Amino acid sequence: MRAAVGSTPIHSRLFNNRYQPYRWMMDYKWAQPTEVEDPIDDQVEALVRRVFSVTDRTLGDPRRSYLVRYGGQLLNPDSEGAYDFLYSSLRPHGLTPLFRVEEGRQAVYLVPSPPEPRPSNRLVNLVLLVLTMMSVLFAGALFAAGNDLPGTWAEGVRFILTGWPFALSIMAILGAHEMGHYLTGRYHGIQLTLPYFIPFPLSPFGTMGAFISMKAPPKNRNHLLDVGIAGPLAGFIIAVPVLLIGLSLSTVSTLPAAPSGGPVLLLEGNSIFYLGAKYLVFGRLLPAPESYQGIPALIYWIRYLLAGSPMPYGGLDVSLHPVAWAGWAGLLVTGLNLLPAGQLDGGHVLYVLFGRERARLLLPLLLVAMVGLGFIWSGWWLWALLLFVLGRQYAEPLDQITPLSPGRRVVAILGLVLFFLVFIPVPIVLM
Repeated sequence: MRAAVGSTPIHSRLFNNRYQPYRWMMDYKWAQPTEVEDPIDDQVEALVRRVFSVTDRTLGDPRRSYLVRYGGQLLNPDSEGAYDFLYSSLRPHGLTPLFRVEEGRQAVYLVPSPPEPRPSNRLVNLVLLVLTMMSVLFAGALFAAGNDLPGTWAEGVRFILTGWPFALSIMAILGAHEMGHYLTGRYHGIQLTLPYFIPFPLSPFGTMGAFISMKAPPKNRNHLLDVGIAGPLAGFIIAVPVLLIGLSLSTVSTLPAAPSGGPVLLLEGNSIFYLGAKYLVFGRLLPAPESYQGIPALIYWIRYLLAGSPMPYGGLDVSLHPVAWAGWAGLLVTGLNLLPAGQLDGGHVLYVLFGRERARLLLPLLLVAMVGLGFIWSGWWLWALLLFVLGRQYAEPLDQITPLSPGRRVVAILGLVLFFLVFIPVPIVLM
């Protein structure tokens, strides 16, 4: 619970790490041939036949984003090793192989290798990082001060510096999230940018988060999962101790008995995990109503988790310390990131578990659910619109034949479980 300085709605980050698979295929400038020629020489074909039993062969053309397609079956069940061999062998020829499964049959596509990506301007990353740190300092100071704003320049400096506990906490969570993506991607040899942090001083958090741009698609489903899940897990690991420390610094206070004309209060929403964290620290479920008014306790809490109502006027709730506010934001970040759609981290998890077609079938259900939640908290309508526009594209790996390893399948399932534990149906309620 916190006193609001204004009525600025929450702007949650677009944690979609903008992967751009195969963009280079669409940008490739095909030469218009005067006659059909075979673009693949005997040496290249021999390399393909070393790992793949070819049953049919189809030449591509400018309307298809490939040079040649081979249908058949891998000679060795070690599909990952076969892909590594073919990938490294074809690089000197300016070609990249794609492993695909089509109607239960295996296929190998040869496409032109992408051009070497241009190096990023790291000065942009640094400038955005500094601006974001200043922005979250300001947001943290507003949270700590409430309505007590400075009147002089000297007071203004002291005012800004009071925001450091929140700023340090939120940047640690966001930084861990993005570096989880970055370091895992580098480990797998994927070219990607440093994080781009997004300052937004008028939001309750002072930032709209950050994103990382991948300059090439991941090799296989295992790599895609590793990169996708590393961010939420790293951020969550930092958010949990930040939240618990912040809650231990917070206090429990009485809520107004009825709506008043005084300062507006923002009542942060509960996820299952957050509800449990408050219970662990304070020994009770919060916000605790003055009475359940004849409603069974279980029904009350289910209603409150899903709809943020009935409002607990006259009850008790935690007055959040800035560090606790940052920890709660970390849970919100994790939940939004793990939305199972498109190029969000949760979309990668969904893709590696069920494949592209099944993942796409689930998107309409998610959109309907978010539109329904929008009648409770209107911010979800914006997210539904974003997912409608961006959620139909998935980051597809180069090798789609290699299956997800058993250990990573467990990690992917745990990622979906984590989403349900930290997802907040109603992030903010005004009192």
